Amino acid sequence: MQTTTDYEIEPSIYHRRWAILAVLCTSLIIVIIGNTALNVAIPTLARELDASTSSLQWMVDAYSLVFAGLLFTAGTIGDRFGRKGALQAGLFLFLIGAAVASTADSASMIIGARAIMGVAAAFVMPSTLSILTNVFPAHERPKAIAIWAGISGGGAAIGPIASGYLLEHFWWGSVFLVNLPVILIALVAGAILVPTSKDPEEQPLDIPGAALSIVALGSLVYGIIEGPSHGWGSTETLTTFALSAVAMGLFLWRESTARYPMLDLKLFRDRRFSVASGGMTLTFFAMFGTFFLVAQYFQLVLGYSPFQSGLLQLPMAIVMMALAPNIPKFVARFGAARVVPVGLSFIGVGLLAFSQVQTDSSIWAVYLAIIPLAAGMATTMTPLTTLIMSSVPLGKAGVGSAMNDTTRELGGALGVAILGSVVTSRYTTSLGPAIAGLPAQARGIADSGLSGALAVADRIGGTQGAGLADAAKSAFVDGLSTAAIAGAIAVFLAAAAAYFLLPHGESVPGSVLIEDDAHLPAHTHADLVEQSAAGDFVDDGFLEPQPAID
Repeated sequence: MQTTTDYEIEPSIYHRRWAILAVLCTSLIIVIIGNTALNVAIPTLARELDASTSSLQWMVDAYSLVFAGLLFTAGTIGDRFGRKGALQAGLFLFLIGAAVASTADSASMIIGARAIMGVAAAFVMPSTLSILTNVFPAHERPKAIAIWAGISGGGAAIGPIASGYLLEHFWWGSVFLVNLPVILIALVAGAILVPTSKDPEEQPLDIPGAALSIVALGSLVYGIIEGPSHGWGSTETLTTFALSAVAMGLFLWRESTARYPMLDLKLFRDRRFSVASGGMTLTFFAMFGTFFLVAQYFQLVLGYSPFQSGLLQLPMAIVMMALAPNIPKFVARFGAARVVPVGLSFIGVGLLAFSQVQTDSSIWAVYLAIIPLAAGMATTMTPLTTLIMSSVPLGKAGVGSAMNDTTRELGGALGVAILGSVVTSRYTTSLGPAIAGLPAQARGIADSGLSGALAVADRIGGTQGAGLADAAKSAFVDGLSTAAIAGAIAVFLAAAAAYFLLPHGESVPGSVLIEDDAHLPAHTHADLVEQSAAGDFVDDGFLEPQPAID
């Protein structure tokens, strides 16, 4: 690992570091909006394209799945050939994928376009965090990461609002073009402001490892999504899970024996890395799984329009973006080992509250769940991200960022897949008696999801149609309640694990940094002394030197 005396930030780069962060956060918003903008459009797509619940899940998960599978490869490419180039290429490819999706005329075409956008996002997101860690000195890095994390979380609620507005004023394909102006701004500003950087050690790419990780993750999520329709004990489902297990075993073997592994498995010996990775996975498991379900609950159960549904999720973004930048202060005072379990517990409480909503719940009852969820996510994302990045050799910032992003996207994909599948399984069971007397075709449509059942109820009309609609909404809420309880249990277990496994170290004064700060621009020395005296620094393994920027 390089020493602090090896690390030097050019004065011109240091002076524009906050402008660079603005470009990175703008690029990050593109990825996050791409992950959440579709949620509000789900009911519309189900109606316009006659898409089943499984197809709708794949529209969401195709993006996250490809994203998660390629992150390590994309992060390694960025480290090897240049992070700025990876960022710019990803933004351009994202533009192409969005254009294809906006002209799609079938569910399969949207799924394919979303996969292209996932490839693009795999290059964009790790580049933003790895460039950030190379641009900011150690004493400012936690604050910069907190802003990055706040944008990451808060931006997740911007997508539904923008999509809702577009759906009410334009055709459904416009939701995929919401990123167009943002992409163009990020491309131009990035070309001007973002510096080039890469790993000075030119190691070859681990192609077999990348292929095995894609197969392992892809088959896992595929099995979870298709499990309810094929049956959890069916030959197809069990074969898919077996393929995932074999591919994951081969991936672990490959990474443990390769001379230049894509993921150094020794990193998991560091409890900061392993616990933070698991905690991040479950945080985004809850986050994206909840977004997927809340959008449908607002529109299909409570009857709000797409735009209203997006606006109703705005408090979540406000809470996350307001709270996240202040989290480093709590970490400095109490330590990550205390802050992270509290944040995860807030998420668990929010999920438990969400499990209590009914078909006629008020919006305030929903906010009793959303606010704790938002507070918990904002509280956990910053320290978990910093723990992961501080555990990785500093020349491999792209790989560290990729690991952080993989846990996010894997968690998001599994959240949509698992919670969506739980809802589907419970929905099918609960709705069974209400559709027993319907013709086979109508029964199949109603059984495919809440949107299909409401369409059938509308065609039937009268008292019978109203009864079917009520039964379908109740069945959906039953499934939502079961999924929320399952998610809450998982998050509470993670909170307990984080409390007992994360190191409970004492805070160390920031003066330890001042010994080796001669490499920083001269005017920052006084800033370091002032912040050290104020006790703003904490040594939880967060403060590490970074390699030189080319």
